Formats: sequence, C-alpha cells, structure tokens
Amino acid sequence: MQFKKNAMYKALGFSLCALNLAFAASLASAADTATSTYKQDRADCMDGRSTQDRATCLRDVGAALNEARHGKLKDDDALVYQQNARIRCNALPDADRQDCLVRMSGRDTTISGSVSGGGILRETTTIVPDPPPPAAPAPEPMYPNMPAPR
Repeated sequence: MQFKKNAMYKALGFSLCALNLAFAASLASAADTATSTYKQDRADCMDGRSTQDRATCLRDVGAALNEARHGKLKDDDALVYQQNARIRCNALPDADRQDCLVRMSGRDTTISGSVSGGGILRETTTIVPDPPPPAAPAPEPMYPNMPAPR
C-alpha cells in the first residue's frame, strides 16, 4: 500500500513539474513578444513616427512594457470590444439605440477617419419614406344650392 502512495506522489510531482515548465515557457514567449513590441514602438518614438511628442511616447511605451510583463496588457479582445460598444449604445435614447448598435456592428456602415486623425466616423444610411400627404379637403360648391361633387 505504501508503494502505491509513493508512486502516486511521484507521478503528481512530475505532473506539477511539467505544468510549471509549460507555464514558464508561455511566460517567456509572452516576454519575448512584449520586448520585441517595445523595441519596435520605442524606435517609432525615436524616429518621430508616433503621433505623440517623444517624451510622452517613450513614457507610454515603457508603461505598456511594464503592463505586458505583469500580464495586464492584452490584445484587443473582440468580445470585450463588442461589450464596450453595447454599453456606449445603451447610454443613448431608445430611438437611437438600435441605429447605434447597427453602426458599431459594421453592418451596412461606412467607416472613415482614424484615431490619430481625431476619431473614427461610422455612418449608416436609413431610408425613411415620407408619410402620404393628407387628403385634400372637399371643394366648396360654387353655388350654395348646388350639390357637392362626389
């Protein structure tokens, strides 16, 4: 019985070691990606290819590297993006909310502009037909004793 417990503990120990190695490898890969992104972004700051002044750009790039090293900086998650869009649209009046959701989904939407240029413009066109004109009032008879036309 003692032999089975020892074998079980050894197997558990080996499994935990393998799991730790896999986790460390993923962290190293994330750190390599963060470092290479940092180098590229820093080069953009130094060459003036950023939309910010150099000091602000370097501060932001350094902060992004720090967040990435702590696992707090993530790529844009489509689900989070959609949730944020829904939250922004929910702040609108009921009459405008559905149009906002359509614009944010990208259906039948023209997108122009850029963040660096000041903003992204999303435009949809909704065709609303004019209501039918009101019926013309019946003309008054020319002569008071004359019956009205039918």
